[in-house]
Amino acid sequence: MTESSEQYVMVLTVLDHQQVAGIGCVLSNDAGRWFVTSPGRVQIRKSTKPLTVDCRKEQVWAFDQIGPRQNASRWGNILLTAGAGQLVDRQTGAGFDYPQTLTVVLQRGEPNRQQPGAPVQSPPPPASGELY
Repeated sequence: MTESSEQYVMVLTVLDHQQVAGIGCVLSNDAGRWFVTSPGRVQIRKSTKPLTVDCRKEQVWAFDQIGPRQNASRWGNILLTAGAGQLVDRQTGAGFDYPQTLTVVLQRGEPNRQQPGAPVQSPPPPASGELY
C-alpha cells in the first residue's frame, strides 16, 4: 500500500552488441499498453503479470516477456497492515516492479509469427514420390 502502481522503465535496443536508436517498441501487460521509441523512457502500470516487449523497425525486431519481482514493500505491508496491504498490492501490481532498464536484443529478418511458448509446428510430410 506504500508503493505506486506506476513505474518508469528505460528501453534500450541492441543489435550486434551495439545500441541502436529509433526502434519503436510496444510494451503491454494486463493493465495497459504503451509505446516508446528507443532509447526511451516510458511510464507503465505495474502488474503481477509479465510485461511483453515487442520492438520492430524495417528488418529488425525483438519480442520478449519480462516477469515482475516483488518489491521491498512486502514486509512493511505484512507488518503494518496484518497482511491486508499485500493483498491490495497484488491486485494493483504496486507490490511488484519490473526491471528499471529493459535491454532488448534485436534480431534481423522477419519475426516468427508464433508466440513464445507455442509449440513449433513441423512442416507437412512430403507428398509421395518427393525427395527430402
